[in-house]
Amino acid sequence: MPNLLHKYRRYLTNYESLLAYSLLGLVGGVASGLVVLGFELSIVELARLWGVGNGGEDFEALPRWAWFALPAGGALLLGCLYSLLKPEDRETGIVHVLSRMHANYGVLPLRNAVLQFIGGAFSLATGQSGGREGPGVHLGGAINSLLGQRLGLPHNSLRVLIACGTAGGIAAAFHTPLAGVIFAMEVIVAEYTVVGFIPVMLAAVSASAVSLSLSGNEPLFALPAMRAASLGEIPMILLLGFCCGLAAAAFIRLIKVTGSVAHWPVMVRFTFAGCITGALALGVPQILGIGYDSLQLVVQGEVALSLLLMIAACKLVATATSCGLGLPVGLIGPNLLIGACLGGALGLISARLGLSLDSDPVLYVVIGMGAAMGAVLNAPLAAILAIIEMTHTVSIGLPAMLAIITATLTNTVMFRQRSAHQAVLRQLQRIVPDDPLNQLLHRTDVSSVMDNRVVPVPAALQPRDLEPLIEFKPTWCLLEREEEDLYLVQGGELLEWLGEQALDEDTAIDLTQADIRRWTMTRVPLQASLRQAMDTLRAQTVEAAIVAERSKKTGKRILHGVLTRESIEKFTLARL
Repeated sequence: MPNLLHKYRRYLTNYESLLAYSLLGLVGGVASGLVVLGFELSIVELARLWGVGNGGEDFEALPRWAWFALPAGGALLLGCLYSLLKPEDRETGIVHVLSRMHANYGVLPLRNAVLQFIGGAFSLATGQSGGREGPGVHLGGAINSLLGQRLGLPHNSLRVLIACGTAGGIAAAFHTPLAGVIFAMEVIVAEYTVVGFIPVMLAAVSASAVSLSLSGNEPLFALPAMRAASLGEIPMILLLGFCCGLAAAAFIRLIKVTGSVAHWPVMVRFTFAGCITGALALGVPQILGIGYDSLQLVVQGEVALSLLLMIAACKLVATATSCGLGLPVGLIGPNLLIGACLGGALGLISARLGLSLDSDPVLYVVIGMGAAMGAVLNAPLAAILAIIEMTHTVSIGLPAMLAIITATLTNTVMFRQRSAHQAVLRQLQRIVPDDPLNQLLHRTDVSSVMDNRVVPVPAALQPRDLEPLIEFKPTWCLLEREEEDLYLVQGGELLEWLGEQALDEDTAIDLTQADIRRWTMTRVPLQASLRQAMDTLRAQTVEAAIVAERSKKTGKRILHGVLTRESIEKFTLARL
């Protein structure tokens, strides 16, 4: 078994090993599907403890005083828990995943994942305004990253595992495997490759299969049959896209405003967010929790115009405040509700103005859902596929695409806003570059570039050890003294210097006296990617890195190879 695992790790170091990565996709999809189902079940069971039925959504049936007390008190308790943790252990959600994929090379910590599970379930069960998809993405990515870390897989494969967990989390939550794939590639990885797509597709399919088999084949929303929009309705669709883009811009702007008080104590921030949600819920209790029960009523056309506008406005404020102040909730589900309310309101306004619509009013509700989702995430392709999969109607693609494009352009061009997650990352001053060079460095293992003709050489070289050194003709020699690494020298230069010396068979040769170039160096693990190696070289201002690991049997160091800045630059120039 250890030999089989070792061979599998070797396969994964090559990004083109499609079969090896496909196996990762299957395992990652099942793992993410199970953890997301467990998270959703936890929300339902926790909410049931204080009398919230209908799958943890029926907050409207609680007494009026509970509409404020439950989110305010829940946020206070959650703030007490968070105040016991270090700031780095409090980070959760999609922003945490994006940040760790770049800065920590796909290593997601267990502590943050456990906090996301407990804190996210408790938040949504106490009526905090948010979604479960953001936590699902974190949990799906984390369970896969932790599995990869446990198996000692190379870090370039951890990125694929996280993408698989992301796709699985979205697929299991919405029953939309194709949208899960595109979301992972469009938002998380920001890269489209055949090798990247296939394992992520397998993950989405397997996660969706797990979700459907364990939770039932019921759709997330019961959508009636719809007639497609006519060409005469294009102005209305454009107007709906503009309104959703305007709402998305306001949503992201409010997240940035509330995020500016991140220096406040966490207990104060959480309690303030809970009080805002509770105060708004006293007038519009439909905003409590995720809001899928309210979304179902909007789809069925059972919500009045004034209430639609109030739900959209209050849900926007409550969710943006909760996300901006750091509560461990997502924002996809609430924006589906916001977009649905805007679409439903526009349909009712059109009817009151006497404008004849050839399509069904529910069409505008569904299109609004996609437009709001696409604009907030800046992921138009994922949004359009999610709408098509949820409605099982391909003909909705044309009007939905038009509205999604309009909403995205309104948010990004007119109001100059980034996606919600990118806006938060920028506010935290965390750069997550997705240019081709960085993508290449992240997905390439150090073993693809390193020179493995390297040997450790004692600084005091015995004459009897000279012959094996001459026969091997290493490219690099690592000088050591009493198990301490000194520096690297090139093997050819060292052998040339030795050939010029008058050697005594009984006297050790002091190699530190050699008048040859000495290369400063550091260490990187065998699992490292080229991005990690380059970052280590820059941070420690050295010229080379040795790739090494410790033997599990003897505890001794195994030297695998040497990387230099020049070798990494030559590799990237040859492939870009």
